[in-house]
Amino acid sequence: MKRLHIHIGVTDLDRSLAFYTALFGQDPTVTKHDYAKWLLDDPRVNFAISTQAASKGINHLGIQVDGADALAEISGRLGAAGQALRDEPGAACCYARSDKAWAADPEDTSWELFHTTGAIETYHGEEDTCCDAPATTAAPACCGG
Repeated sequence: MKRLHIHIGVTDLDRSLAFYTALFGQDPTVTKHDYAKWLLDDPRVNFAISTQAASKGINHLGIQVDGADALAEISGRLGAAGQALRDEPGAACCYARSDKAWAADPEDTSWELFHTTGAIETYHGEEDTCCDAPATTAAPACCGG
């Protein structure tokens, strides 16, 4: 199973929570003081909002997969097509630990390909790092670089 992932940076989490809860007709699957996520089945989407993003609006798009094999398959297709990928195994971000690969489309829209392996207690985990990293930059955008 694959699920489209959309992450939107927001200014007012409470207002956005109310809007998206009404839009989707269900409460978020995960709610934190700076983050919320809906795992929707119709349409099959992992939709997240947070106040952590450096810019507001669409932060990145992604595809969440069920396992390492599916992640390797998509990464392999992009690599075979000559696309640059940045691997991020064991990433701690968005209250989850995941194996990730990042790519950028021709317009420099960041795409996150990921397999979530577990939950963590903080947005960035124990490390002082952050996610939402475009494949074309050396430092993640949410880190200011």
